[in-house]
Amino acid sequence: MFSTKEYLDKKTGPYGVGRLSYLQMLVTEFQDTDSQDAKLQVLSNLANFAYDPINYDHMRSLNVMDLFLDSLSDSDSNIVESATAGICNLCLDKKNKVYILQQEGVRLLLPCLSSMHEETVLNTMACLMFLVTPESKQEITELAVVDCMLRLQRSTNPRLSNMAAVFLADYCTAEQVAEAQRVSSLQEADSVVTSNGT
Repeated sequence: MFSTKEYLDKKTGPYGVGRLSYLQMLVTEFQDTDSQDAKLQVLSNLANFAYDPINYDHMRSLNVMDLFLDSLSDSDSNIVESATAGICNLCLDKKNKVYILQQEGVRLLLPCLSSMHEETVLNTMACLMFLVTPESKQEITELAVVDCMLRLQRSTNPRLSNMAAVFLADYCTAEQVAEAQRVSSLQEADSVVTSNGT
């Protein structure tokens, strides 16, 4: 359920900690702490706040999107998962989408499709779908991505399989899918020949 500014003002009162101040405290804590557990907890909280559009202006002023994007390359897979969740919650907004694309968000997100964590992969697929624009579509539906989606579509995990199927049906042309299947078949054939020859 989304909040309104009036509801938040009434809830916090004239002397309560405002939403912007609270989010600022979270960002500062993330930047200052050396504890991975604390970083994860803060990033998860920020990802949850990113769900409510009333927080978008605050998130932009505090550079929270940069914090999420930077965290995509973290060695802690749980932090990466929270970062993809935060980006997923933010990128439906037009201003946020433009900013994420300008910061090469697609390039930063693509490696997350290979994560061993189901939620990270699902978040990443959703992000890519939300980030599709006429300008970004070519990068988001490049051959390697389509090939990855074909593999995910064959997953025994129905959540991954169904999401990949939606991506392929809604964002890829039949020609792109056919080309990815052709290249994949050639690679499999080369792999068989190589293994038989050793």
